[in-house]
Amino acid sequence: MAIETTEIQEKLVANFGTAVFQFNQDRDIFSFEVSADVITAVILFLKNDPQLRFHFLTDLCGVHYPDNEEERQFAVVYHMHNWYENKRIRIKTFLNGAQPEVKSIANIFLCANWMERETYDFFGINFIGHPQLKRILNMDEMISFPMRKEFPMEDSGRTDKDDRFFGRTPSNC
Repeated sequence: MAIETTEIQEKLVANFGTAVFQFNQDRDIFSFEVSADVITAVILFLKNDPQLRFHFLTDLCGVHYPDNEEERQFAVVYHMHNWYENKRIRIKTFLNGAQPEVKSIANIFLCANWMERETYDFFGINFIGHPQLKRILNMDEMISFPMRKEFPMEDSGRTDKDDRFFGRTPSNC
């Protein structure tokens, strides 16, 4: 018998109470929010529960919401998949903008190692307990995080590009 979203929600609320909330069914993905302090426990529960069996972490990424209040300026989004039932879920946890950090799940899903490093590299989100949290795609010397909204779209100090090649001339800029 296929697992229902109501069963997932009931199990989560029974085990984690109000730390799991904002349940929503959007097309074929069941989504919800989790408090950052229990995210690793929730993910471990979803993986190990004999009925739920969300054994596959499809994706982990960051999002920057600069217009939100400081406690909700960053989010880490986890996508998990139950291959037995072909059921997908999306979990979102919000983080403080002044010090965005959350516990690592690299010890639960090995593939999270790369995904957490990428999220750190582009958003500056610190994954506590990650075995090797350092830049993975950008230069180590970089002091900014390019996917944050405050990151400039273009470097005005560049001298190696000619705007004429991009359809911009001094008259139409």
